Amino acid sequence: MSATILDGSAIASVMKEEIRRETAAFTARTGIRPGLAFLLVGDNPAALSYVASKERACAHCGFSSRTVRLPATSSLSDVLEYLDAWNIDPDVHGILVQLPLPAHISEERVINAITPRKDVDGFHPVNLGKLVLGQECFRPCTPAGIQELLIRSGVEISGRHVVVVGRSNIVGKPMAIMLMQKAAGANAVVTVAHTAAQDLGSVTRLADILIVAIGKPAAITADMVREGAVVIDVGINRVPDPDAPKGYRIQGDVDFEPVRLKASAMTPVPGGVGPMTIVMLMRNTLQAAYRATGSNDSPASRKG
Repeated sequence: MSATILDGSAIASVMKEEIRRETAAFTARTGIRPGLAFLLVGDNPAALSYVASKERACAHCGFSSRTVRLPATSSLSDVLEYLDAWNIDPDVHGILVQLPLPAHISEERVINAITPRKDVDGFHPVNLGKLVLGQECFRPCTPAGIQELLIRSGVEISGRHVVVVGRSNIVGKPMAIMLMQKAAGANAVVTVAHTAAQDLGSVTRLADILIVAIGKPAAITADMVREGAVVIDVGINRVPDPDAPKGYRIQGDVDFEPVRLKASAMTPVPGGVGPMTIVMLMRNTLQAAYRATGSNDSPASRKG
């Protein structure tokens, strides 16, 4: 057996075209371009790369975007000043503060300062609370992208046993909540595991669908995966590699080649979940622009 590769890059490209066409129609009808504002604190190379990718996606989809880069020594008040301005700026429909922030700046304070109607990352407590209740909200982009990837790849979710390895507020917790909802593209039996498990493999081997987001390279090995499982690797780890042009290589949380021989389908790293995260950010921003005009949600927000 060799797993089918779930190509997030290809699916994201199709979705970006859907969003681009809908944005053009929306702008022609309303005169409004969806606008996304990015705030980056410090010069973390990975963060700079992520923001650049999101800026390119904005340009492709027909959005306006603006980026503010602050030095790592900036204060919380410096950050909040921009957020307060963007919260009331009618040309800004979505706000994204690139995480992680420097240690002296409270991520909780920053996330809470973004108005929920522009929280296109889906991290504000109001949006997360609505997610738990099964209400309409901005869903966190990575778990939303994973769900969309599974749906568009034809992976049956309803009634399947999903094991989510990881419990972060960004991926693990919202992923579990989304897939356990009694709704289309969900309705799974969900188990949440993490690295504190005394025997993590005994849990992961139960999964029909295994979603791994723990930030440890090759932490999930072939003996921890059930034959025929669908494996979603969320990890993006920089592993030193003197033979690589940049001195490192990107490694997921799953030991790819051995697991590929057991899984029925799995995502690559890179090219799997990452592009889906970005396209879901675009979808959320378009949805925010619709809501700002008093219109119903965009058709793109209801696709699956």
